[in-house]
Amino acid sequence: MSSNPPQNRVHLVALLNAVGPFFGLLLVLGLFSLSSEVRPYLFTGGNLKIILIQTVIVAIGALGMTMIIVSGGIDLSVGSVVALTSVLGATLLVRGCSPAATLMLTILAGGVVGLVNGLVVAGFRMMPFIVTLGMMGVVRGTAKWLAGNQTVNNPPGTPINDLMARLQPTELFPLPPGVWIAIGLAIIMSVVMRHTIFGRYIFAIGSNEATARLCGIRVQMHKVIIYTLAGLFFGLAGLMQLSRLTQGDPTVAVGLELDIIAAVVIGGASLNGGTGSILGSMIGALIMAVLRNGSNQMGWQNFTQEIIIGIVIILAVGLDKLRQSRTAR
Repeated sequence: MSSNPPQNRVHLVALLNAVGPFFGLLLVLGLFSLSSEVRPYLFTGGNLKIILIQTVIVAIGALGMTMIIVSGGIDLSVGSVVALTSVLGATLLVRGCSPAATLMLTILAGGVVGLVNGLVVAGFRMMPFIVTLGMMGVVRGTAKWLAGNQTVNNPPGTPINDLMARLQPTELFPLPPGVWIAIGLAIIMSVVMRHTIFGRYIFAIGSNEATARLCGIRVQMHKVIIYTLAGLFFGLAGLMQLSRLTQGDPTVAVGLELDIIAAVVIGGASLNGGTGSILGSMIGALIMAVLRNGSNQMGWQNFTQEIIIGIVIILAVGLDKLRQSRTAR
């Protein structure tokens, strides 16, 4: 008898991975709808706009994190990179740099951090968890040094502030440019992950790195590329953070990496690598935003929200383990 799982079981697991995030989103919305205080406001255009804006930073970060996790890695430095790039962007604007140059340099700064992570992980064959944990402290400290341990306010009137501006706050439309940027990038990355050779290499490396190497895939080089590209997304997330707050703050985004990782895992990705989708990660990011939005409307304090998010992360990892055990049978 073959040791491989029956084909129908594989199809069932794939189906659950595909519909699971949507079911989770409906479940969260349904639970908050049970409250008579939250229900009248939850589905209004103004609140939906708030949810989408709150989703942008986690969603853009999840685009990069999906590549990393599918390839079998992890990156714990995301929150620190977002803080650093937001401070860098604000500092460049204050010093008279043009908005276009600021945008490019801010995103590139995230890419540089990702490049360093990739070179250390691939070049020294070190565990991504340890490398990025150390980089988390290095980058956060650099952000505080660059900002002089204080916030850096954007000059008024800079176009970067408009990326996340909430015009007509009581209506769903128009949506800020940042929302459309996140949607456009998600579509592009879906195509890249599923319909390009590079995307197939990412899945192959995460499924079985040794086999991928024997098949001729330059695993170490592709790891560097994956972490670098992810860093560019993290830099863009930092730019959105800068636009949303209209200032660079070296203390922001503490714990953001947990929200992003949870969004990717809730979306069907496996922490063991080889499984995941951009659409699932985007739905996972939306779930995290709905959780925070609904918690605020319920009047729950920050520590209560942190407890809820922590439980969600544990459940997400447990769900990942359950999926893996079912697939292995």
